[in-house]
Amino acid sequence: MSTGVMIALIVIVVAVVAVAVALALRARGPRSGGGLKRRFGPEYDRVVAGHDGDVQAAERELTERVERHGGLRERPLEPAEREQYEARWTAVQERFVDSPREAVAEADRLLAELAGARGFPDGAQYEEQLAALSVHHADHVQGYRRVHGAGAVRTDTRGDGDGPGTGTEEMREALVEARGLFADLVAPARHDTGRHRTDHDSGPTPDERRTTARSNGHGTPWAFNKRHAKGS
Repeated sequence: MSTGVMIALIVIVVAVVAVAVALALRARGPRSGGGLKRRFGPEYDRVVAGHDGDVQAAERELTERVERHGGLRERPLEPAEREQYEARWTAVQERFVDSPREAVAEADRLLAELAGARGFPDGAQYEEQLAALSVHHADHVQGYRRVHGAGAVRTDTRGDGDGPGTGTEEMREALVEARGLFADLVAPARHDTGRHRTDHDSGPTPDERRTTARSNGHGTPWAFNKRHAKGS
């Protein structure tokens, strides 16, 4: 074998190894510490805290979530479906004034149903649905978690039910926070907006901004003014 052929073979082998390493690092990206932090944001810190600061245990849990649900593609909503969900969310906000607990319970059911319609695990599997949502909507999944648990918070029966720190106020805050996840889920699916967004593309598309504006109504609705909300 001539020297030229040997050199060519060595170059080819080195190139193949370099490509393999690059692909491996790219595939590993979201599973590494920095990648997981970028992907999960505040959810990363919450999971670490849930593991008493054990970063390795937390990252194992988050990596498992990515492996189970990372390949999920959200099903787009038909325009009529989107309008129905928006109308139901508006009704939830209006209902909160007179029936905070019932409104929060309906918001919980609505988010579970909407997530299922978008292709996430069925709402009957709450923990699995929440895990899948955290992979794709990490910035807002805490709102769903709070709404789901808010119904168990008892309103302070010693007062009028709308003072700071009471059950009604906690439910109001939970519903406001959950609105972020609702806006995410009711917006057009990311792969249907005409372009693929990366982790560094932080801005919503024009269609998403319009949908979010519709779902939010005109700013914070008067239904969430804590002076108007009645105790449940």
